[in-house]
Amino acid sequence: MTNHLDIGCGKRPRNPYNRDIVWGVDISESAALENGNIKLCNVALDPIPFEDAFFDSVSAYDFLEHLPRMLINNGSVRFPVVEFMNEVWRVLKPGGLFYAVTPAYPRQEVFVDPTHINVITEKTHEYFTAPHYLARMYGFEGHFIVRRIRWVRLMRDYEPYNPTLSQRFKRFKDRIKGRMAHFMWEFEKISA
Repeated sequence: MTNHLDIGCGKRPRNPYNRDIVWGVDISESAALENGNIKLCNVALDPIPFEDAFFDSVSAYDFLEHLPRMLINNGSVRFPVVEFMNEVWRVLKPGGLFYAVTPAYPRQEVFVDPTHINVITEKTHEYFTAPHYLARMYGFEGHFIVRRIRWVRLMRDYEPYNPTLSQRFKRFKDRIKGRMAHFMWEFEKISA
């Protein structure tokens, strides 16, 4: 049996890799009450409530932009985005996949929603992936390699898949016409 976790799932967790069992984590108490596979958790402050190496894959759709980059409390500094990426790495099995889609700079979609507090760019992934691991200076301990990173258009190619030639052409036209507002990460967990 394979397990997938969708972070910030609301009432319906997504399953982009078609795993056998789908779990969710959300800050909404009503989502957790309605679905026994959804756990209530604020991952900006608390660990993901699952054991180590439990999941074959983890997804985060339109979620990363809501995590604060830094929190200061009584002189103590925390980096919730870095802690979150450590947690994703912790709950993934070796070879497990992390799939995230988020609005990215320089698109206006990054700034329109006032709850978007973490700006992602085409280079942000370098803080969490080989060979760079730039977030080590902030406490990142995981090990990911990039499987794919690219601009995507909301609702056209939001899920991981192998596009046909026609779909690739449409994606190319979307990019030329400036319709791509979201950036996609697909990382693989590797052992330290």
